[in-house]
Amino acid sequence: MAHVEIIDDTTLRLTLGLEDAVSMIQIAQREQAAYAQEIITIYEKMPVFEYTHFCFYAYDSAGLFERVLEIDPKTYLSFSLDAPDSFFYALYGGMSALYESSIKLIQQTSTAASAVNETDVNAHV
Repeated sequence: MAHVEIIDDTTLRLTLGLEDAVSMIQIAQREQAAYAQEIITIYEKMPVFEYTHFCFYAYDSAGLFERVLEIDPKTYLSFSLDAPDSFFYALYGGMSALYESSIKLIQQTSTAASAVNETDVNAHV
């Protein structure tokens, strides 16, 4: 379970383990529609950061991260993150497994939104 240590009023120290990556993957799988864009972003951007240096906040992909912390690190000025390499590689593997179906969910949502917009336009013509 994620360990959050409040160093002072402005600083946090976060410690995550392999089990936290598994929790993030399980949440992402259960609530895939809600996290589809985040899954895609994490999968596509982790290699850019050589996996273990990935920053959840670089691409607005911190929802799953914050979910396992049960605290919003953005309310502090800084935080450090200690996690073993296994955390990052497991997370990447999980996001990889959900990547293709997340793309399909985003495409379906986009198609459905376009159909609704076309219906709205036709209703007003």
